[in-house]
Amino acid sequence: MEEAREAGALGFMARAMVQATMPHRRMPGNEFTRTNGAFTMTMLAPSKIGLPYGSIPRLVTGFLTTEAVRTKSREIVLGRTLSKFMAELDLAPTGGRWGTIPRLRDQMTRLFACSISCTYTSGSSFGLENVNIADKATLWWTPHQPDQAALWESTVVLSERFFTEITENPVPIDLRALKALKRSPMALDVYLWLTYRLSYVKGRTAIPWAALQLQFGADYPTTDQGRRDFKKAFLRALGKVAVVYPAARLDTAPDSLILLPSRPHVGRV
Repeated sequence: MEEAREAGALGFMARAMVQATMPHRRMPGNEFTRTNGAFTMTMLAPSKIGLPYGSIPRLVTGFLTTEAVRTKSREIVLGRTLSKFMAELDLAPTGGRWGTIPRLRDQMTRLFACSISCTYTSGSSFGLENVNIADKATLWWTPHQPDQAALWESTVVLSERFFTEITENPVPIDLRALKALKRSPMALDVYLWLTYRLSYVKGRTAIPWAALQLQFGADYPTTDQGRRDFKKAFLRALGKVAVVYPAARLDTAPDSLILLPSRPHVGRV
């Protein structure tokens, strides 16, 4: 398989978004929590706007992280036309109530308006970091004319803390994989996690399904049926990921997913 760098598809994702993930579907309320071992990420959104969810916030975060690493600038230029920016995300611009244009604008508003708290708890040790993704976002596009160039560039100014986090600790990814998996938020999450996790697995590592549900399946109830439903959904997503990352060596057991030493999908940069 052609290396991502040679194909011009080398991208990056914020590590916090890999360790714990955003909602897969619309959630009630304005607070959402994911846990991965000692790490917990809590997202808080204005109640009138709501939490980001689905594939689009993941694609946008990948774009922002990639551009921040590439340009070394907090100000990310999105471009003068909406259609050009959507092409970067591999989205075809469509209008109407369920079109991609209103969904993109809605999810970008949700993403930029929310704040993120990351906590680390290990024994008697505790750490907390509060992060906003953006300090400012200015979108000049005309939704009903996606190909029309605006007078000014649409831009996002990342918060200093978020910029520092994503440029100091980015997770290298293949942007072609993101585009191939964009219809499934869970498959995106599983791919991002696997390409990061398998970059440092040295031996056979078993991860309980209960722990994976806390990390990936907060949308599923913690009942026997909820756990079964989560496991089925996770394995379906894993099948999709295996198509773009066939070198991932995995096994399953009744109580755990087993990771085996594998070649990283994208090597360390």
